[in-house]
Amino acid sequence: MSKNRFFRRLFRPRVEDIDQVKLLYILSLVVGLLSALAAAVLKNAIHYTHQILTEGITGESGSYLYLAYPLSGMLLTLLFVKYFVRDNIGHGISRVLYAISKKKSYLKAHNTWTSVVASTLTIGFGGSVGAEAPIVLTGSSIGSAVGRFFKLNYRSVTLLIGCGAAGAVSGIFKAPIAGIVFTLEILMLDMTISSIVPLLISSVTAATVAYFLMGNKVLLTFTVTEAFNITNIPWYVLLGVVSGFLSLYYSKMTLFLENKYEKIRNIYVRFIAGGMVLGSLIYLFPPFYGEGYDSIMNLLQGNSDIVFGGSILSRHSDSILVITLFMAGLILLKVFASSSTNGAGGVGGIFAPTLFIGGINGYMVASLINKFFNISLPDNRFVLVGMAGMMAGVMHAPLTAIFLIAEITGGYALLIPLIITSTVAYITTRSFERHSIYHIQLAQRGELITHDKDKAVLTLMDWKNEIETDLLKVRMSDTLGDLVKVISKSKRNLFPVVDEYNILEGVVSLDEIREIMFNQELYKSVTVRDLMNIPPSYIDKRENIETVMETFSKTGAWNLPVLDNGYYVGFISKSRIYTTYRELLIQFSEE
Repeated sequence: MSKNRFFRRLFRPRVEDIDQVKLLYILSLVVGLLSALAAAVLKNAIHYTHQILTEGITGESGSYLYLAYPLSGMLLTLLFVKYFVRDNIGHGISRVLYAISKKKSYLKAHNTWTSVVASTLTIGFGGSVGAEAPIVLTGSSIGSAVGRFFKLNYRSVTLLIGCGAAGAVSGIFKAPIAGIVFTLEILMLDMTISSIVPLLISSVTAATVAYFLMGNKVLLTFTVTEAFNITNIPWYVLLGVVSGFLSLYYSKMTLFLENKYEKIRNIYVRFIAGGMVLGSLIYLFPPFYGEGYDSIMNLLQGNSDIVFGGSILSRHSDSILVITLFMAGLILLKVFASSSTNGAGGVGGIFAPTLFIGGINGYMVASLINKFFNISLPDNRFVLVGMAGMMAGVMHAPLTAIFLIAEITGGYALLIPLIITSTVAYITTRSFERHSIYHIQLAQRGELITHDKDKAVLTLMDWKNEIETDLLKVRMSDTLGDLVKVISKSKRNLFPVVDEYNILEGVVSLDEIREIMFNQELYKSVTVRDLMNIPPSYIDKRENIETVMETFSKTGAWNLPVLDNGYYVGFISKSRIYTTYRELLIQFSEE
């Protein structure tokens, strides 16, 4: 007897006696606990791997090791994924979204641990990406596995996936509110009482575990002490605009670069190409080594000379122009470092790079304003607010950005600047791009679940399962007599007309020939060619459900043929789609 079957038999009688709402509350606590433990394991694994590799390295002798480590980590990750995982585990958050929309919230069991191993190898060795996306995939996979173990329905499993994601974000940043809002904004779960309570339980559980295991040493911790100055509002608006355009640049460039790497079919050539780019960038800009949170903390603590000090340009550290160019290089070239890490075979996310760019951008904007306008803006505040602005723009998640930075700083002293900059950045980016970097490719393929229930249900529907293939086919050369024989064997009133290659040529409707079908005098003189009609349109098998519904709307037809590269497949009926739609809507909406 398998272990899963044993545990199901052990727990099933007790589980079935528990009210489903209470069961979800219990399972959300379990998922939050496991997600937080996974986050703690990952962060500690990355930290100690980084510490072991870099301990004792100083001066110029270490520069070559800082080049070699990321390449070694990416190679190990590449081999691990190719020979052990044998599955694509990159782009963790996008994979979660795809599972929700097209896989009935099914995430493979190996995702509960493989992303932790792969991202540890990538980031611990210095890859220029973040651990947040892998841990969100891990937490979501835990939620999916728990839900499927107890054979919950799609809605409940999806909710547990959200609990896993919320627990992962909450555990990694010790930010329970940000964890909940992240799930609502990025994964687009419905904000109802039935979903909010489990998310609260999971997120708070994860944050508590993070406090217990790591205390205050959770990624970024900084306390804002200065009072908010209302005269600085115009500068926060300016920072929001700059962050918005920078977010647009980062998103477009990330998709462009990753697409270029994907076109390199040989994975080892891809590794060499990405590794050379990353190594060169780390040599010129040492802050690109690893996640970049150390650089952010140095800026927050006023140690900007440490950020600049490791560069080959550090001998010109007295020059404002050189420092500004260095900061601009960090901002504009970080996307090349992160995309090259993932493109070369590494596993990581864009969460940390986004915060890194936002922090550097905030610092640079404040420094330039202070220099040219002879005022004294607080650098550390602009670093934090710049992080929120960049996150709001790239991820289209202004609320997540606001609450994450507010919780990181231990209070809401920055609330007004965070709201201003995040909102302006989001509006600026949204004016040019409707979807976030996580959603854009899914949206283009019509595979994105949204808060719009109608669109969400249509996305969940696989219309290809509704294609009717039991219609009897006839040829144009068949006589009316031949057609009547086919009609006698059929239970349908439509008869597709195809040629010898199965190319659709027309359709015969029983309703249109009913008056002549019993006139035996016409059986030999009338052929199918004389009786068939050309359908008002057809549907290609690769079309998405929105196109299918639009075609039905434009033609007014109740049945349309489905083709695959011109070859006849079957028919799809509007009534069958509506029936399936209603069933899914009931399942999707039930509380």
